[in-house]
Amino acid sequence: MVDVRTRPESQPPAPDRTMRSAALWATVIAVPVAVLAGLLIFTKIVPETGSAAPGPSATQPAAVPAAPVQMAAPKLAPRPAEVCLAVTSQLPVKVRDLVARKVSAGPEQNAAYGEPPLTVACGVAQPKMCASLDDTGTGCVPLDTELLNMNKVCWYAARQGDAAVFTTMDREVPVQVTVPKQYAQPAQWANEFSDTVVKTDKSITAGVPSGCV
Repeated sequence: MVDVRTRPESQPPAPDRTMRSAALWATVIAVPVAVLAGLLIFTKIVPETGSAAPGPSATQPAAVPAAPVQMAAPKLAPRPAEVCLAVTSQLPVKVRDLVARKVSAGPEQNAAYGEPPLTVACGVAQPKMCASLDDTGTGCVPLDTELLNMNKVCWYAARQGDAAVFTTMDREVPVQVTVPKQYAQPAQWANEFSDTVVKTDKSITAGVPSGCV
């Protein structure tokens, strides 16, 4: 009888502990290095938003000089002086982002705001309508001029130098608003004072242009 012995199966070689430890340490070191490299690349591509200098604000008002705004103050008759005092006493201390400024003369009939100064003058000469369409160059208001009816006030708009000048055409005492060219939509700036005019300066009907009706 032949004694047949089962051949033992071959066993895999025992792992080399030294190589395993070295590979583990390589993995531990490689992962943070890769993460750090990724962060560096990301910061190069996407700049920090906080480091950008803020741009100028479109609505930021200009610095207002301490010096008063130069304005004429012609002597007014008692009634116009009374009306103009009522008008100026009700004017706001701030118009949008423009703060009120001192004027060189006649604070009871003049006012100014911001820099460059937007001005309000009460008691100015009433613009006269031209006698005919051919009547030009005399300083009168052309008959075909489109008058502006804003918040129950009729305004005549004219260009004078670098400013738009708006004068009331339907009030007992004329009020004039001068808007420098730096301010967009000048008619809307003039309209900021319509409510005050309505409250303090009576409307008239005699001699009012038909465009005001």
